[in-house]
Amino acid sequence: MFEVDIQRDFSAAHCLRGYQGNCSKLHGHNWMVQAFVRAEKLDGIGIAVDFRKLKEELESILEEFDHTNISELECFKNQNPTSELIAKVIFDRLSASINDERVSVHRVRVCESPGSGATYFGE
Repeated sequence: MFEVDIQRDFSAAHCLRGYQGNCSKLHGHNWMVQAFVRAEKLDGIGIAVDFRKLKEELESILEEFDHTNISELECFKNQNPTSELIAKVIFDRLSASINDERVSVHRVRVCESPGSGATYFGE
């Protein structure tokens, strides 16, 4: 089994509805996202997944989040934009664009500050 990963960053605001504390107010973070992709076998030239393709796909997903109020995005109209749920949304979207018979997204980690993050693993 091979695993490759990439890391990207974006800046955005959010608030947590129903939270008892400061996070219920609009506030911002410099978010860090790591995506981990696994492959049972390498391709014909020894690559698990093309880093360029993986970076392009993740950056395309993060464009929707960057410099926004994440709480106002359609995907978070009915749920709080917690690190956990942001990781799941990114995981689902990246899986839809990357997964094939050889390669699959294994996990996505989202950190809202250094040392504080959440990871979503596929089911």
